[in-house]
Amino acid sequence: MTDAKTAANPPPARIAACPQCGKSARLDAQNPARPFCSARCKMIDLGAWFGEQRGLPAEDQGDGLIE
Repeated sequence: MTDAKTAANPPPARIAACPQCGKSARLDAQNPARPFCSARCKMIDLGAWFGEQRGLPAEDQGDGLIE
């Protein structure tokens, strides 16, 4: 393909469900909130991380003492 053909026929946008609300969200540069559908959903998710309602599972580190 040439650059002219690529510009004239861009690939179809990938669509996925918003991880926050489930609505359709574009997964390309036209959606600055990707993978979320909107800035609102993005901020709700960020708030959940800051409020420690979400987190990464931690491995048990024991009591921290070296035997």
